[in-house]
Amino acid sequence: MIRMKLEGFSQVKYLGFDIPNRKLEVYHTDEIAKIHQAIGELNLKDTLEATEDADMPFVADESNQRKILWWVLGINFGFFVAEMTTGWISNSMGLIADSLDMLADSIVYALSLFAVGAAVSRKKKVAKISGFFQMGLALLGFSEVLRRFFNQSETPLFQWMIIVSLLALAGNLASLWLINKAKSDEAHMQASAIFTSNDIIVNGGVILAGVLVYFLESKWPDLIVGGIVFGFVMRGAVRILKLAK
Repeated sequence: MIRMKLEGFSQVKYLGFDIPNRKLEVYHTDEIAKIHQAIGELNLKDTLEATEDADMPFVADESNQRKILWWVLGINFGFFVAEMTTGWISNSMGLIADSLDMLADSIVYALSLFAVGAAVSRKKKVAKISGFFQMGLALLGFSEVLRRFFNQSETPLFQWMIIVSLLALAGNLASLWLINKAKSDEAHMQASAIFTSNDIIVNGGVILAGVLVYFLESKWPDLIVGGIVFGFVMRGAVRILKLAK
């Protein structure tokens, strides 16, 4: 969000992110006021700590990072297709919701990779299309959860839920290993690690729902987990749309 917001500022030369400590270093020329105002428009509750003369930091080669992100993008999109397909076959909203969560991450990675070097207006257009598409899928998911909540529907096949989620969990663990292997402090790599860690939690939620479906012989655990994950997907869509303004 910050990178896209500041991309139109020619005086911004480098952005150094410290995500765990919520700290940003902006290497720039000229006055800081307009840059600070632009960041403030993102409503991140930011404060300006200090400004001082500084030398530009060393910028590492990003080719290895891009290769890793391509792998992570491929894993996420592959499991989106797999979970969406098996979700409909097994009648599981948890798997379908998890697949959309995978798609949401794929969209973010694709925006980072495909939009490099493109004009700001084009990036914002791609972000807007992606955001509305993601929001539309989340709304369809919510409507299906409500339909199954108020109407008779089959109990999902817990075997599919558990097996496919375990495979997705393995894929996300492999993605997290690849990202951590890069040992990068770059913001997009840190963010990728956060996204993947969240996916691992979601995978665990779907596995737990599958176990509860088995023991309770009920569809409710699957619907509850599905509704929660669709909420995550919707929140991600709203954030992407904010970028496109």
